[in-house]
Formats: sequence, C-alpha cells, structure tokens
Amino acid sequence: MWKAVASNALTLFIVVLLFAGGLLIWAKQKYAEPGPLETAICLRVEPGSTMVGVSRDLGDQEAVRHPLIFRLGARYAEKDDDLKAGSFLLPAHASMEEIVDLVTRVGRSTCGTDVNFRIGIASAELQVRTFDPATGRYEEVLAFDPGTGEVPAEYAGLMAEPDLRYRVTLAEGVTSWQVVDELKQADFLDGDIAAVPAEGSLAPDSYEVTPGEAREALLAEMAARQTALLDRLWETRAEGLPLASKEEALVLASIVEKETGVPGERRRVASVFVNRLERGIRLQTDPTVIYGLTMGKAPLGRGIRQSELARRTPYNTYQIDGLPPTPIANPGRASIEAVLNPETTEYLYFVADGTGGHAFARSLDEHNRNVARWRAIEAGRGGN
Repeated sequence: MWKAVASNALTLFIVVLLFAGGLLIWAKQKYAEPGPLETAICLRVEPGSTMVGVSRDLGDQEAVRHPLIFRLGARYAEKDDDLKAGSFLLPAHASMEEIVDLVTRVGRSTCGTDVNFRIGIASAELQVRTFDPATGRYEEVLAFDPGTGEVPAEYAGLMAEPDLRYRVTLAEGVTSWQVVDELKQADFLDGDIAAVPAEGSLAPDSYEVTPGEAREALLAEMAARQTALLDRLWETRAEGLPLASKEEALVLASIVEKETGVPGERRRVASVFVNRLERGIRLQTDPTVIYGLTMGKAPLGRGIRQSELARRTPYNTYQIDGLPPTPIANPGRASIEAVLNPETTEYLYFVADGTGGHAFARSLDEHNRNVARWRAIEAGRGGN
C-alpha cells in the first residue's frame, strides 16, 4: 500500500514539476514575444510609481496582455526597483521585455515635449515641439525669438507640462559673442557668464540641458567638445599642410565656415586657401575683414567700403600676410575636416556663381571672367 502511495505521490510531483516547467517556459515566451500594441504610444511614469502600477497602466492601454508576467519578468531580471520617472515611447508591438528595458534603462524621457533653443547666425529661436507617437515625428507647437521680448501666451502653459526636455543648439559659424548674448535669453538656464569664450572654442552641436543648469557649465561643455574634436581630427590631417598648429587649423576652418554653406564644396574652398598659404598669396577674404569691423558682435548689415578694405587691421587679409590672429567664428566638424584634408586642386580664386555655390579659377584671368558673370547676375536681379 505504502509503495502505491509513494508511487502516486512521485507521479503527482513529476506532473506538477512538468506543469511548472511548462508554465515557466510559456511565461518566458510571452514575456519576450511581440506585444499587442498596433501603434506606438507614450507611457507616462509618474515619480514614485511602482512596477505594479505601471503594469496596470500598460494593461489598461492594451500594451501588454499579461500584467502579472510583466511584473514577474521585471523582478526576475532584477529591474523592478530601477523604474524611472518620465514619458517613454513604446514602439508598436514592443515586447514586455523591451518595455521593462525602456522604463528602467533610458533614464530620460523619449517622448513628450521638446524645447530647443536654437542659436543661429542672424538670430535665435526657441522652438517647442511635441512628439506624435503615431507618426514618429516631432510637431512644432510654437516658435519665437526670446530676444524680442514678445513671448506667446501659450508658452507658460507648455512650460508647466511634465517631463520637458531642454536642448540648446548652436549653428555652425556663430560667434562666441553671439552665443553668450543669446544664452542670456534662455530662461531655463541660470547664472551669469563672466567672460566671452575665445573665438572658435565652442563646438556647434546640440546640447541636452536640465532646467536651472549654469550657463557657465554649458559653455564649458561646448568648449570641451570642440577641444576633443580638434584633437581627434588633427591626428588625421593630411601631410604637408601649411598649418603649424591646431590653433591655425581652427582659424582657417572658421574662414571656410563663413565662406560657404554648401557641404560639397568645403574641401574645395579649403584647397584655395591652402594653395594661397603655400604660395605666399594673401587670403583676401571678406569675412575676416567683416570680423575685424564687428568683432563678431553683430552682422555688418552692409557692404564693405573701399576705405575699410584699404585699412590695415589684424583681420584684413587683403592687407596682411597669412592667417588672422584668431578664428572669426566657431567652425563645425565639417569645416575642420575640410582644412585638415582639403581637395588637391590648383585653384587660387573663387566667387559666387548665382546658385548658392561658387565658381573656382586657377588664374586671375579666369577668375575675372567668373566675377564678370557674377556681376551680370547681380545686375539682372537688381533689375527685377
């Protein structure tokens, strides 16, 4: 009799064990398989939330089929205590495993409202965008220049939304004075700026910031990125360049940055200046003259006068040999790369061609013909 009881108990234990094993395999499969979401959504995780509450929200939004498996999977992965507050983009058909990873690993919101303070060559713009999970794109809500003092009424309401992401973006070719002047208008930053950073020392890039971050700290990050970038690119420079230092490369890169906005011709423009430096020909570039007049504090707003071209200043490359003493703007990566690895050409001149780019020439005669064509284009536009 006891043998029969023991045999039956063992059989039952094996059945239970097999059932538990099968249940575990099934649960792991459900945890990793694509979820029921047909379109992406933004999941809001409030501060102080628990994985239990999040699993219920996910169930209510039909993002997961089995909230209990979601919680158990997070606990098994030892992530149930790593929940982050924020708004997170859940892609269509995200698995429970992927969702757990998103809400515990990212550490910052991946959807919601984005505030981007863009510092451009001529002006700044504060742009507010909201992420549309259905299209996967940010849609502009409003944009304005904070320097004008005219702030849209809806701006204050948008600033009250949770999980705003803040960003400061520098355009290529902005001057350090412009950056400092515009950052004073960024009301989500804090602190004074003791001095304008050296020209060329700030990296044009996009910087994620936190509300209340010190302006000085942001400038330090910009300078650190530019230094690191220049150090890396200097190591990849072509041989035989007429540039004695990284600092000279930065000066020339800033000139290229101000001379052309066409990505495909940066290396060709750089070759003109490199050829001139190698042959001892003055650079004769207008942007350096303009910088000598304004010191980067404002656009000139008019043409250069003949008297200004004839005046000898440290930045008048019609009057001085070689490079000016400092950069004339903050060049971006592409312009730095261009001067460190320019095209191999015999060009010594270039002039606008009427299409946004430039016509290049090897000789003065060829250049004069290009100039005549450009002047004819200008005259035709003036007559329209």
